[in-house]
Amino acid sequence: MTLDTRHTLADKMGTIIGDLFATLSTDQQGCVHFAEGDQERLKWFYTPTDHGGLPLAEMTSAQHRIVHRLLATALSAPGHTTASTIMGLENVLDRVEGFSVSYGRERGRDPLLYWLAVFGDPTSPNWSWRFGGHHISLHFTVRENEVISATPLFLGADPASSQLLGPHLLRPLGDAEDLARELLHSLDANGRLQAHLSPRAPVDLLGANRTRLSEGDTVIPLNEIWRGRFDATTDEFLSNVHHSASRKAGWIPEDDIALGLSATPKGIAIAECGVTQVGLLRQLLGAYLDRIHPSLADEQWRRVETHLDDFRFLWAGGTEPGEPHYYRLEGGGILIEYDNSQRDVNHVHTVWRDLTMDFGGDPLAQHYRDDH
Repeated sequence: MTLDTRHTLADKMGTIIGDLFATLSTDQQGCVHFAEGDQERLKWFYTPTDHGGLPLAEMTSAQHRIVHRLLATALSAPGHTTASTIMGLENVLDRVEGFSVSYGRERGRDPLLYWLAVFGDPTSPNWSWRFGGHHISLHFTVRENEVISATPLFLGADPASSQLLGPHLLRPLGDAEDLARELLHSLDANGRLQAHLSPRAPVDLLGANRTRLSEGDTVIPLNEIWRGRFDATTDEFLSNVHHSASRKAGWIPEDDIALGLSATPKGIAIAECGVTQVGLLRQLLGAYLDRIHPSLADEQWRRVETHLDDFRFLWAGGTEPGEPHYYRLEGGGILIEYDNSQRDVNHVHTVWRDLTMDFGGDPLAQHYRDDH
């Protein structure tokens, strides 16, 4: 991929956002548009909370179309299909929960509660944008008129597997599960010992929605990963849900040590495995990197290929379908986490992070990480 390609993509994003701005009222503009240096830019969530910006619920249908043009420009075609499906699952999840969950909102599970936020002037060389709601968090940063960063990038699915008419299942993130399990089972006995670090899976991603990751980071309680805290009753309910799930998983303090994030990646080094494992690693990385537009993914692939021998693979939990499980890939500054342990192993969280370029890796992000 050439620099001009990233430049062209930045131009397309800026043009689409300009088209959206031309349709917005003054109030809508005030919600969606932030200064480039606003610290709001470095906040992100994957829970059904206020993600910051202007929600689809407060846009017209014509404005919805423009937002999806933006998403389809930033993501690959399969990536956009997957994101759209995840948003639609809010209706399914509402039914699964008996149309009863609220989280302090008029409708707790709502496919229109996805927010767009734009930071800076899209006609300038440096700006960024964010789109997020329940189980989606996308971040794209433009510097010197080029898209330089697409992380953090979070996608989740609840239900992870749903019955369609006929024998087919709807599994928006099925590749991220199946390929990782295939990689695990392809290892010999010694390799499995190095990769499989705990028989218990955490109840969520260990990095959670932290802006900066640090040595020893582990799961954040459910009631603490929202924008602000709920009333005492709801806060206690969410806390109890988290601790109940942890007890059910059998999670013990030793697991925090065994699986906690660390400066030195844990698990088996793929370089020590055979060509089969390296091939499966490439396919598994594709389940994450190929979520974004090919012109951006190409840049990431070149970097991955350079550091392929640095990658390590960690697994925790059960090893067969239907058993709670978690895995992590780390190498070349890239961190990928996957967890499927909630709702009877039918609730998936996945995240791809570039530890050197999250949020563009710019001075504002560094300041926020260091001082806040």
